[in-house]
Amino acid sequence: MNESRLSHLLPVLALGFAGQIGQVVMLREFLMVFHGNELSLGIILGAWTVWVGVGSRIAGRVREKTDEALAMSVIAAAVLVVFPATIIAIRGLRAVFPVQPGAYLSVVDMLVSTALVTAPVGLLLGAQFVMLARAWRRGDRAIDTAAADKTYVAEALGNVVGGLLFALLLVHLLGSFHAVVGVGLVMAAIGLLSSRARGRPLLWAAVLVGIASVPVLSLLDSWAYESQWRTLTPQHELVAVRHSRYGAVSVLRREDQYSFFQSGNLLFSLAGPEAPDPALEEQDAVVSAHLAMAQHPDPRRVLLMGGGMRGLLREVVRYPVERVDYVELDPVVTSTAVEYTGEQTRLALERDEVRLVHGDGRLFLRGVDRHYDVVFVDAPDPSTAVLNRFYTVEFFREAAAALSDGGVLVITAGSTGDARGVEIANRNATIFHTLKRVFAHVLVVGERNLHYFATNAAGTISEDATLLIARYHASGVPTPGFSPRQFDILLEPGPLRRINWILRHHGRSDDAHLWAPDTGPLFAPAVADQEADEHLLPPVRERFFINADFRPIGYVHTLAYWNQLTRAAHAGALRGVLRVRPWWIVPPVALSLVLAVVIPLVRREPSRSPVGRYPLLFAVFTTGLSTMALQIALLFGFQSVYGFVYEMVGLIVAGFMAGLALGAWCVHRFVRERADPRLLMGVQLAISICAALIAIALPHTAGIESPAIRFAFFLLVTFAAGFLNGVDFPIAAALCLKTGARAERATGTVYGLELFGACTGSLIAGIVVAPVLGVVAACLLAAIANGTAFLVLLTGRVMHGRRQA
Repeated sequence: MNESRLSHLLPVLALGFAGQIGQVVMLREFLMVFHGNELSLGIILGAWTVWVGVGSRIAGRVREKTDEALAMSVIAAAVLVVFPATIIAIRGLRAVFPVQPGAYLSVVDMLVSTALVTAPVGLLLGAQFVMLARAWRRGDRAIDTAAADKTYVAEALGNVVGGLLFALLLVHLLGSFHAVVGVGLVMAAIGLLSSRARGRPLLWAAVLVGIASVPVLSLLDSWAYESQWRTLTPQHELVAVRHSRYGAVSVLRREDQYSFFQSGNLLFSLAGPEAPDPALEEQDAVVSAHLAMAQHPDPRRVLLMGGGMRGLLREVVRYPVERVDYVELDPVVTSTAVEYTGEQTRLALERDEVRLVHGDGRLFLRGVDRHYDVVFVDAPDPSTAVLNRFYTVEFFREAAAALSDGGVLVITAGSTGDARGVEIANRNATIFHTLKRVFAHVLVVGERNLHYFATNAAGTISEDATLLIARYHASGVPTPGFSPRQFDILLEPGPLRRINWILRHHGRSDDAHLWAPDTGPLFAPAVADQEADEHLLPPVRERFFINADFRPIGYVHTLAYWNQLTRAAHAGALRGVLRVRPWWIVPPVALSLVLAVVIPLVRREPSRSPVGRYPLLFAVFTTGLSTMALQIALLFGFQSVYGFVYEMVGLIVAGFMAGLALGAWCVHRFVRERADPRLLMGVQLAISICAALIAIALPHTAGIESPAIRFAFFLLVTFAAGFLNGVDFPIAAALCLKTGARAERATGTVYGLELFGACTGSLIAGIVVAPVLGVVAACLLAAIANGTAFLVLLTGRVMHGRRQA
């Protein structure tokens, strides 16, 4: 490779490298501020892509006489400053919005904040792409879009390197500030190698400032974390921050209580070693443990999924158990919590009958070779798709298979006193009805916290306080922090029968998810009588009240509840999402086809154009929309199967970008006449078929036994989607050049419009389609969009051909 070509290639690789790592780091930072809420994935990616698109469009319109070497130097230097400034802005976001400490930011807050915060870096990276393409074209002394194709391929390869390096190495070694300053230095240093004299002083200054800042980045990171937590929980003191593959673990202290957060989500709170009475501090855990253990007549084998460090394990091992398998996802959480927990919990971890397992609870269940009398799931409320995995029909089936005859599944969720608000009733009823799809008997106990007990054995779980007290005494458990009289309080017949009546009846009409549940009879029947008469009720509306891995409606209801509780003025946004119907896609499809007929009749196209401008731009837009919708669907699907994307998101995106690079390179290398509308039509049809096949295959991935094969499937389909996206770009750019645009303007138009489409697809698929209609529906959205693009191109080509004739 000659020196001239290398001087063009290296800055483009650096752009892709820096952009990819910067995007993933910011994604992680936003997820922490947004409490790990996956609805924000679509918003974040959408905001990122739209600003990159705007930057490329602006740069595409810059005059030909502009000194691109100086412009590229300015951008590279600015990126080195803007990247860390953006992280500071993200961590300070909560201070901008009028939300209470601990409250969730609403969807509207997310849209506004991501749009503002990602603008500077997105504009810079988008403009740099077009400037680099122009410089490469001038170096080649060409007038077509071949240099843009090379830039597109090289940037994608830089994305691949950045994604792989982040997933396999940087996520374990570097904090956010070190990562973005590092990639900014790489971008500026490579700029020095290829820039002319006018840009070098600025780049040298940026590199020197970046190197000088490295020793203080750890201090900056600590200051930014402390500022962030002061706005989230001002009454708590930040004690420690530990980084793990699953997200940053933060420890906060208030008097004698320590609270543990991961990616902004509260995991649990516990009494510290200095607390005078840990049992009093952890009273919720004490009550939950004894209420759960008493629901089985003789619990000997127990599976505890989470909650052990907050006191559950300590109480469970008071019983004459033979074995307790305690599963925690993150070893960093456990090792950190051990430093702050009381002596009794540490002693419980050391007992012979206790086995501590680090890993995903669902993967553990699938591989377990024993059965349990009690499976106790102590997970936070399903406020994210990751947490929602422990409230789905698929998980409940896995738990049922791991129960012994007469075994009991116990799961908890927060609630309100009367449980009759629309949002909280929807969430609680969804958990109840989903359990009933798997278990013959379900009992709900509690008010502020609901305990769901489920079994397939008659006579095991009970609402009879006298029976539970007898079981408790028979176990001979010494419990200084618990009185058996609490069974009478928790199982008071009136409130208990009422909550079971409300949850059993709610969710059985077409619009039940939009209205508060009925108050019910003044004196609700006994739970056993309600259960006996349940077959007389209308069927449950599955789309809104059965929670599934690939249709995580439970977490949408949970977010709606938190929005109503903390940001009531914005609660209507999620209510509107719940009104979405599948047929709503018909009007935009019909309008797109009508415009393909009408526009050629009223607008004259350039004579050199082999297809109308509208069909071309529509195809570019839908390609971006569809491939991003597929990425969102695959991210949701990956989380449903594996439970996390925090570490692997870089690897997933790297797979997509590798396919994109190969697709664009194949067209550049092997297709001589790229300005052929038939090629673009073929690509649209191929994307549509690919998306439809993914929609068929994706639900079956959870049933694949081999983790390696499952992972290979996700990488393969992600790579395929990227490949087709990559094939599309050089063909569309060549066709756009035929419409009369100069090379950079054609490049900026196609690149920008594709990213606008990606933004639209990200928002629609991430906020609406995947959570409410399901992951399969997001794939079908992509199939329909590109199928429509194929028909629009076909119609436009016929109409344009007639016009030319």
